Amino acid sequence: MKNTFGNSISITLFGESHGAQIGAVLDGLAPGIAIDEEFIRAQLDKRRPVGKIGTARHEADAYQIVSGVFEGKTTGTPLTILIPNTAQHSKDYAATRSLARPGHADYTAYAKYHGYEDYRGGGHFSGRITAALVAAGAIVISALREKGIEIGTHIRSCGGVADIDFGDVKADIARLNTLDFAVLDEEKGDEMKAKIEAAAMDGDSVGGVLETAVIGMPAGVGEPWFDTVEGVLSHALFSVPAVKGVEFGDAFAMVNGRGSAYNDHYYISDKEIKTATNHNGGVNGGITNGMPIVFRCAVKPTPSIFKAQNTVDFIKGENSVLELKGRHDPAVIHRARVVVDSVTALVLADLLAQRYGTDWLA
Repeated sequence: MKNTFGNSISITLFGESHGAQIGAVLDGLAPGIAIDEEFIRAQLDKRRPVGKIGTARHEADAYQIVSGVFEGKTTGTPLTILIPNTAQHSKDYAATRSLARPGHADYTAYAKYHGYEDYRGGGHFSGRITAALVAAGAIVISALREKGIEIGTHIRSCGGVADIDFGDVKADIARLNTLDFAVLDEEKGDEMKAKIEAAAMDGDSVGGVLETAVIGMPAGVGEPWFDTVEGVLSHALFSVPAVKGVEFGDAFAMVNGRGSAYNDHYYISDKEIKTATNHNGGVNGGITNGMPIVFRCAVKPTPSIFKAQNTVDFIKGENSVLELKGRHDPAVIHRARVVVDSVTALVLADLLAQRYGTDWLA
């Protein structure tokens, strides 16, 4: 499995859900980027489960940066982050070791690694690994902010409840980044939480859609054909557990309309080239056009549910029934939004470094 992503700036992930530690290595960062430890902690807090809408597994996420930082600034050499696992209940998985949990990677991991994989809690495929992504992403988010680039994600829909659209994108991003449950309409957020709690009471789960906006990206970033902004972002976003679809701008709505309705007309204001609408999500020909980058991620319902499910025992080679025990999220969408922000930051930083050089971020 390829665990490294990026060209000029790359990230490598390592560790397993029930192993001693998880972590990440960031390579290619410019020297001199300030490390805001409080911001890293705050970002990790957004990923943690909360109350009735999250798993009972709570981790302190007491991360350590063990290389690549000196006197509060990046050195330019590989930056390594370690996060200990402290709340494992490995016995929860021993009885179901050879049962393929529907929606999980148990069988595919066994098929690839021939039974040598760490199966506990999903092992290396677990959403637990995203904590390392968030810690690494926080460093890059801070650097991008210094360049005027801001990223924000809200829960566009969850459990059949829809949030309102982005309005003043800059103000909306600023507000979203202060929230634990990232919605633009608080009442809609309460309705979503009620849907999640209802699913939990029923031993079930719900999914939804995350919508992300990025402002401040200069025009001209990205490559045609195989390294388009959409292509590279999608490649990385599909690494986030539970993400099953990515849409840029009004992609799927466009197919039911005409070009006259969805072409973004250009105009000049204060010597800046802009578009009157943003149906293409800030990207043309795979390259940024200076408008906000807007995309949505479909997040499936958490596959770990407390209902009997038909499955197979892939070691014995026989049909079986699975009834899960342990600690599981009735929804992960509210926790996944900070992961999406982090992945987005890492991808954009890499694209910017390819365009302007790695020192551009410092």
